[in-house]
Amino acid sequence: MNFATTQDKNEALVATKVEKLDATNASELKAELVILNKNGVNSIVMDMSDTKYCDSSGLSAILTANRLCKDSNGNFALCGLNDNVLKMVQIAQLDKVLLIASDVDAARHALKL
Repeated sequence: MNFATTQDKNEALVATKVEKLDATNASELKAELVILNKNGVNSIVMDMSDTKYCDSSGLSAILTANRLCKDSNGNFALCGLNDNVLKMVQIAQLDKVLLIASDVDAARHALKL
């Protein structure tokens, strides 16, 4: 599995265990996020510490997580971004839309989880 998920009631931590989040695996991530949401999860922290590259398909999966959380009155945070992934997020101007934290603890604190 390319993603590790830890769920506690309506909160989840999703860690991307892939070097590249792209068209080859973004649909798997989206499917995981939809399943979490259908199971009542409305707050997600996505840890991308292991991911060194993210393309538009990966960004789409991230936006899916954000939308699912917002639509269910929850929260979403992204953390552990390396410089290359952060640049992609900034180029797409998603840093103005997404809550971005340095690590899991900071993200959980920002979401008050």
